[in-house]
Amino acid sequence: MKSKIILLATAAAMMAGPALAAEKIKIGFVTTLSKGPVVIGKDMQNSVELALDHIGRKMAGKDVEVVYGDDKFNPQDGKQETERLLQRDKVDIIAGYIWSNVLLASWPVARDAGKIMISSNAGPSQLAGKGCHKNFFNISWQNDQTPMALGELLNRQGVKSLYIIAPNYAAGKNMVSGVERTFKGKVVGKDMTKWPAQKEWAAELTKVKAANPEGVFVFYPGGHGPAFVKEFTLAGLNGKIPLYSVYTLDSISLPLFQKANMNGVMGTVMTQQWVPDLDNEQNKRFVADFKKKHGKYPSFYGSQAYDTIFFIKDAVEAVNGDMSNIDGLRARMQDTQFKSVRGKFKMGANHFPVQDFWSRKVVADADGNWTTSAGEVVLKDHQDVYAKDCKM
Repeated sequence: MKSKIILLATAAAMMAGPALAAEKIKIGFVTTLSKGPVVIGKDMQNSVELALDHIGRKMAGKDVEVVYGDDKFNPQDGKQETERLLQRDKVDIIAGYIWSNVLLASWPVARDAGKIMISSNAGPSQLAGKGCHKNFFNISWQNDQTPMALGELLNRQGVKSLYIIAPNYAAGKNMVSGVERTFKGKVVGKDMTKWPAQKEWAAELTKVKAANPEGVFVFYPGGHGPAFVKEFTLAGLNGKIPLYSVYTLDSISLPLFQKANMNGVMGTVMTQQWVPDLDNEQNKRFVADFKKKHGKYPSFYGSQAYDTIFFIKDAVEAVNGDMSNIDGLRARMQDTQFKSVRGKFKMGANHFPVQDFWSRKVVADADGNWTTSAGEVVLKDHQDVYAKDCKM
């Protein structure tokens, strides 16, 4: 009799296991947590954790667990981490991804598993147009959009000639095509550099001096950005030729510039879809609590990671926490109602955002800390150019 009771108890525990497991929402989040620009990955992770705190670590009444994957700044490692999260950790949704090459290597894993993937940062053109898919969503932008906004800003400022320098990988190519698509002046030179190996630009800057353009456009995320600006200054170009950038001057790099007394970056204008001082309650709470907890401003990478959690929460609650209801999750993500730190937010038909892009300027805040401040809206309710090719 005793053995029968034990067997029945064991069977009951085995049956209860899946039911108990189903009471938890599991999200996989792939980012860079070692090697390369780990500071970006940590900023995203810190923002995810803050978002979880803000929602009480629950969605639809269920506990939420985020399992992190480290892409080690490498596409193959990112793919392997995606496989681990989906196959071993059994996450319900996979999100994150800073780098376009890592995302492109990882996406087929999620696609073939029938899981929803949400890119928190990378926005390669391949997935916005012909390669769009019902289970892929982007919460940030399509890569071309921010430089397209910069190209338009250059037009408004009367810049007639431009020299372009960017890394030769998926995102770098998108950045260049973006600025070239809207800039109406003449591109007098263009260099696509090795990524991520190249960290010196003496040869390129020599060509810039010879071309003497009215502006230089660069795209260098992470640690490459400060390194480039330092060389640009040492080459004697700062103050002579205006430097315009995307993803190069932000809350990650500006403290480094301030510490090095590189005052030449003050007043620099760039473009972005998020700025720390945007006037809405969601953004005010995010920025204030991040600063309180970490003693610094969050980056735009962090703002997108924070939005990702609220984007998922909105969909999960629309299906009452039933993570097997992929159709319902997908439908709500398409017609999302979440509160974004950007203010208004709309998901485009290709599952990339339709949103405003702002000019933003490097300034000092009331405490003397270098940050960026919002200017004018350069592109309003902007849809990426690849959406027309998406047949979903």
